Amino acid sequence: MQTRSLFDAMSGADFVMIDGVVFAAGYVRVPDEFTVADDVVVEARNGEMEIELTRAEIEGAEGVGEGVFRLKSGALVRFLTSAVLH
Repeated sequence: MQTRSLFDAMSGADFVMIDGVVFAAGYVRVPDEFTVADDVVVEARNGEMEIELTRAEIEGAEGVGEGVFRLKSGALVRFLTSAVLH
């Protein structure tokens, strides 16, 4: 059920924090039955750095607490909304 929690966290995210670096979310698509493994579900940018995550990369992420998820790659990811950042 961790995947559902991840998908809930993705919904409406304005920012994505990966290993402590905050990226502005340009595109976030919560995976559904039409999303395949190589579909990009997150595109985000921090200055000149850009990241993309596919469904395969986020599938099976494990919750480690406080809205943080560990991806298969070992990266820690957290989805944030503007209301969360003060």
